[in-house]
Amino acid sequence: MSCPVPAGASALPRGAAAEGGQQSHEEDDRKVRRREKNRVAAQRSRKKQTQKADKLHEEYESLEQENTSLKREIGKLTDEMKHLSEVLKDHEKICPLLHCTMNFVTIPRPDALASCLPR
Repeated sequence: MSCPVPAGASALPRGAAAEGGQQSHEEDDRKVRRREKNRVAAQRSRKKQTQKADKLHEEYESLEQENTSLKREIGKLTDEMKHLSEVLKDHEKICPLLHCTMNFVTIPRPDALASCLPR
């Protein structure tokens, strides 16, 4: 039959209790080091994610500016096309080459142009 152990006392012999205390201290140190390592890794991961998000945001802003610029250029080119179409229509109304009956004859083009031009 075993004797009851008073509170705060160890059932292990003194040498074994000292070893247990040393192991416990080493375990605590390992836990602290592991937690610190994990904290640093998490901090590094958050920093990396933030940098990635910043880079994506900058790229997005750049693409938005390029898109705006391209839309502006498309608008200018559309206006130029409308203007040139109007000029062409006006020119077609007065161009003697378009009204020349020789345009419907299949002869080499330089001769057709020469016969339609006013002399």
